[in-house]
Amino acid sequence: MRTTLQPAFDRVARFAAAVVLALGASAAVPAIAPLSAAPDFTLHTMNGPNLRLQEQRGRVVMVNFWATWCGPCRQEMPQLNRLYEKYHAAGFVLLGVNVDDDTRKAAEVAGKLGVTFPVLLDTDKAVSKLYELSTMPSTVIIDRDGKVRYVHRGYLTGYEDNYEKQIRELLK
Repeated sequence: MRTTLQPAFDRVARFAAAVVLALGASAAVPAIAPLSAAPDFTLHTMNGPNLRLQEQRGRVVMVNFWATWCGPCRQEMPQLNRLYEKYHAAGFVLLGVNVDDDTRKAAEVAGKLGVTFPVLLDTDKAVSKLYELSTMPSTVIIDRDGKVRYVHRGYLTGYEDNYEKQIRELLK
């Protein structure tokens, strides 16, 4: 026997089921978090050839997502370049993933900033979405086994000191 309250109960039950499904679906998408496997990707470098993250196994890898319109990104780049030059010979790789639509602008800014590490082009934002970016710049440090060890969102002066400690720890 249906009561006059039954349609309201049905709506509440459907709403509750939808909430549970939505929460379950969001929980099924793995977050970029320490000790998770770094999602693999292949992107064109600014100089032309493709570079695949998985091919960097055995090295400590920093993936830095940046854009030309991002002031903190521009401020951070020379500091990242210094780290790259200091630790590259020890097995450290730095990949700058540019998310601009205009690759010429990315090349121009990287050149002005004296960037010597590989700059990869994510013009369709597929890798940025894969890494769940919400902030520019965003930096992910990956260990020799391909696991995410550190995730940094944004940049303030002095962050590079923390990066350096983490890089040195992972290179040991």
